[in-house]
Amino acid sequence: MGGESTTRTAPHSGGGTSSGPVGSRTGQRLSGLAVALGLVLFLGGFGWAALIYRPYTVPTGSMTPTINAGERVLAQVVDGDEVRRGDVVVFKDTAWADAPVVKRVVAVGGDTVSCCTNGKLTVNGKQIDEPYLPAGAPAESKSIPEVQVPEGRLFLLGDERQGSLDSTAHLADAAQGTVAVSAVTARVDAVVWPMDGLLKRPTGFQALGALSEPGPLRTIVSLIVVGAVLVLGGGAYGPVAKLASRRRTGPSAGAAGVR
Repeated sequence: MGGESTTRTAPHSGGGTSSGPVGSRTGQRLSGLAVALGLVLFLGGFGWAALIYRPYTVPTGSMTPTINAGERVLAQVVDGDEVRRGDVVVFKDTAWADAPVVKRVVAVGGDTVSCCTNGKLTVNGKQIDEPYLPAGAPAESKSIPEVQVPEGRLFLLGDERQGSLDSTAHLADAAQGTVAVSAVTARVDAVVWPMDGLLKRPTGFQALGALSEPGPLRTIVSLIVVGAVLVLGGGAYGPVAKLASRRRTGPSAGAAGVR
């Protein structure tokens, strides 16, 4: 009739109720998958690290400047047979101390070690470059008579040669200051507090044989970081999608009316 007013409503495209922004279901599935995968990587990285790494606090400055007093390191659990020249290792020998000790391996079983020739540590007649020593502190700050390292044992020094109670402090012992490879419990990979990062490779020993392969710490850190990004990114999808939906629908909803 002439007096009636009519209202027109926009038809629903698919019938029923709206399911939210286009592609939201796919987005929700993908975000859930990202969170699940992220948790696997994140927790798996920490679990892997807990299995093969041990934290230690170095109480003295005998390894300065590589490791300063009070710094915290991560050391990979290894057998002593895996140790190579140049490695910084954690070991326990009651003839040295009742607590774990951190020193650098400079000679292994069968090596002849002495100091110094032209101001450098000498192993098997080769002069060793040691860039990890404190600046201005030559290797000859500690004189070492020629020592033949028995098989199955290690000769260890601190990077701070003057103040380190290392193999040179035990030269009068029957083992001439050497330590059994079985006493080694771990090999230091990195200083983690403060975050100085991975130890530099001791390339000065390369001419004497292969160096140790780096541990999987980089891979573990990458897994943890990628996992955290996926968890945060996947978890943020819902709020971000809602905000985007409000911005799209807000103006049009306000303009709709009865005709």
